[in-house]
Amino acid sequence: MSILDINIIFRHNRHERQEDSNLSVRITSMRKRLIMVSIGVAVITGALYAWYQLRPPGIPPGFVSSNGRIEATEIDIATKYAGRIDALLVREGDIVDAGQVVARMDTSELLAQLHETEAQEQQADESRKSDEKLAEVSATEFEFALRDYKRYLNLSEQNVIGAQELDKYTTKMESERSNLAAARAKVAADVRVIAAARAAIERIQTQLNDRDLKAPVRARVLYKLAEPGEVLPSGGNVVTIIDLTDVYMTIFLPELEAGKVAIGADARVVLDAAPQWPLAAQVSYVAAKAQFTPKSVETKVEREKLTFRVKVQLDPKLLRRYEPWVKVGLPGVAYIRADSNVEWPPQLQAREPTELLEVAPHQ
Repeated sequence: MSILDINIIFRHNRHERQEDSNLSVRITSMRKRLIMVSIGVAVITGALYAWYQLRPPGIPPGFVSSNGRIEATEIDIATKYAGRIDALLVREGDIVDAGQVVARMDTSELLAQLHETEAQEQQADESRKSDEKLAEVSATEFEFALRDYKRYLNLSEQNVIGAQELDKYTTKMESERSNLAAARAKVAADVRVIAAARAAIERIQTQLNDRDLKAPVRARVLYKLAEPGEVLPSGGNVVTIIDLTDVYMTIFLPELEAGKVAIGADARVVLDAAPQWPLAAQVSYVAAKAQFTPKSVETKVEREKLTFRVKVQLDPKLLRRYEPWVKVGLPGVAYIRADSNVEWPPQLQAREPTELLEVAPHQ
C-alpha cells in the first residue's frame, strides 16, 4: 500500500469521526429542545387547568352579573363643639362596640365655666331669699299704710279731719305701694337670674357630656384623623369607622338587565380573593335613574354607557360570624337571580368559609 492510499484512508476515517461528532451534537440539541417543549407544554397545561378551576362561573339564563368592590358604610365621628383632644382611645383596625368611647375632649375650660356659673346661681338664690324677706316687710308696711289711709279717708268724708291731713296718709300709702312693687320686681329679677344660670349650667353640662366621643354602632376603626393635643373646630372629624353590619357591593347594570332585578332578589358575591366561597347576599337598592358608568370601570367603552346602580347587601349574620375577615375594597363579581323560578347552578351555591373559623384571624 502506498503512502497516498494511507493518506486517503486516514482522511476518510477522520471525516467519519467528524460526522459522528456532528450527529451527536445534533441529537443532544434535539433532546434539549424536546425537554424545553415538554416543560412549556406542562406549564401551559397547568396554567389552563388552574384557569379552568378558578375561572368565573358561567352565567346561565335567568341570572345577571357585574363586577364591583366590597364597600361598607363609613361614619365620621366628629366633635360637637370646638376644643382640644385630650385622649384618643383607639387605633386603626380596632373593633369598637356601640356606645364605646373612642376619644375624649379637654374640658378644663368648661369645668371652670361650670363652677363660675354655679357660683352665680348660688349668689342669685341668696339674693332672692333676702329680697323676698324685704318684699314681705314692704307688703306688711303697705297693708298698715292702706289701713290708715282708709280710716282717715272715712274721717275726711265725715269732715272730722281736713284734706291736708288726708294727703299725708295718701302719700304714705302710695309710697309703700311703690316700695312693695320695687321689692317684688327685685325678687322677679333674682328668679330670672337664677333661671338663666341654671340654663347655662345645663348647657355646659351638655357640653361636658359630649366630651366623650362614642361609636354609634359596632364597627372597625378605618382612619385616625387627629391626634391628642390637636385643637379642632366644631364638627372636626376625629376618627372614621366602618359599619361591619352594613357591607355591600355596588355594581352597574344596563337598562335591560336592571329592569329584571327586583328589590330583595337573591344574590351571590364571589370575591376574586376567594372564588371558592360564593357568599349569600340580597339586592337592597336599585337606582331610579340611569347614570354614566363611573371612572372606576376599566374600559372607556363601558364608561360611556348609561347604567343603573345596584346595591347587593351581604347578610349581616354572616358578616358577624366572620367579622375578623371582613374587609372593604376587595374586588369581585355579584350574581343576581333575576328569575326566581330558576335554581342556582352548583358553582354558585352559597357556601360559608367555615375553614376560616379553624384558624386564628391573624394567621
